[in-house]
Amino acid sequence: MKATGIVRRIDDLGRVVIPKEIRRTMRIREGDPLEIFTDHEGEVIFKKYSPIGELSSFATQYADTLSRVCGMAVVICDRDSVIACGGLPKKDFMELRLSSEAEHLIEARTLYAHKESEAFSGIVDSVTHWQISCLMPILAEGDVVGCVASLTDTDRSATDTEQKLIETAATFLGKQLES
Repeated sequence: MKATGIVRRIDDLGRVVIPKEIRRTMRIREGDPLEIFTDHEGEVIFKKYSPIGELSSFATQYADTLSRVCGMAVVICDRDSVIACGGLPKKDFMELRLSSEAEHLIEARTLYAHKESEAFSGIVDSVTHWQISCLMPILAEGDVVGCVASLTDTDRSATDTEQKLIETAATFLGKQLES
């Protein structure tokens, strides 16, 4: 654990303010759910809650199957990082923070399909040779909780079939979270 040097008092309603610098660094937005943990040494730990993270083993199986059957490179992400991938080296993608371009595509709440004339966007900043071909946000109870995306290492447009598969995967995962 890293000390920040910031001290906050609890108010009369039991609230504590998380400083803006920490919220910005940790990408905590207004309305984001936080899990609260305690340990035997009296520490209280806030951790960003990822509803899609609850399905991580299922998401991994889904991504692997989609990749194997359809021959696509697939990632499944929560709002901040990659939680599952298929057809890609896991060490290059797993748990890496999403690029700002990917975050913008997710926040748009609509299907994105790359066109050949457009500039490419990467799903994570550290891997530049795999770019987003198609991306669909995962919606659960009206909230954006993540995305499913197909990636490509060539300059090609997303096919109609690829778009439908990614859209179906995102819708299915969203329904799983709602049930």
